[in-house]
Amino acid sequence: MSFDDEPGHGGGDPGPADDRFSTIGGTRQTRTRLPEGTGDSYGGARRPPRNTRSLVMIVGVVVLLVAAIAFANRGGDSGSTSDAGNAKKPDAQSTAATGTKPVDGKQSGIASGFPQTEQGAQSAAANYAVALVSADILKPDRRAEIVRQVFTADKVPELEANFSKAYSKDFLGKVGLDSSGNAAQGMTYVSRTAPVGTKSTSYSATSATVEVWCTGVYGMAGVGSTNPVTNDWFTLTLQLQWVNGDWKATSFSNKEGPAPVNADRKASTADEMAKAVQEYGGFTYAR
Repeated sequence: MSFDDEPGHGGGDPGPADDRFSTIGGTRQTRTRLPEGTGDSYGGARRPPRNTRSLVMIVGVVVLLVAAIAFANRGGDSGSTSDAGNAKKPDAQSTAATGTKPVDGKQSGIASGFPQTEQGAQSAAANYAVALVSADILKPDRRAEIVRQVFTADKVPELEANFSKAYSKDFLGKVGLDSSGNAAQGMTYVSRTAPVGTKSTSYSATSATVEVWCTGVYGMAGVGSTNPVTNDWFTLTLQLQWVNGDWKATSFSNKEGPAPVNADRKASTADEMAKAVQEYGGFTYAR
């Protein structure tokens, strides 16, 4: 913003000082000479002409000064930027995105090669949350790839066994999937997660604990589904270690919420949900 944008600096409404200067500097004054010997309370004395000239000079100096300030503030047109203008910009808050670019690497469909920084740990946690609560985690073959990519090598055997136990044939049958994690013909199983934000509860150069606040949709889309697609809000907490040039998880846990009040909106049809999952791709998340 230049001074021309503010009242009292050339543009907008002038202040009292501007009225005073423009009146004196822009108005011709006339005088009536009284007869000699006739006076009033001022003694009939004339004001010396030099006072008027002095006021005109003052007005000229002020006008030049204001013009110079306004011109200086518009100096950005020559390629420079006002430091004062930049100083007024608010700093990024902890809840705001940092603008750090996503990583370029990807293994088994999951982002990899995160930087050894707190932001890098949060980015890793966000991407790992998406993978761990995806529909692919219910498919044994794809689950093995995800576990090996997300977790440290020493944790892989234990977690593979735990996942296999949790996502047993009985569990898959209850949600409408076969033993391979596939839906019946005409049905589409939906499990899509979107991180809303991340927070580090502890961090060092070699380890970190990151909470990922998530929302998502899950359920079976299709005519006659007894497990319709619904939404969810939850927080996933991941413990991470810096191993072989990347952040890897050693364990994770989840809890419900925080969740907003449900909006009064019309639910989409099963076909619309199935098409959305098939047509809309996912993202690589960065803090």
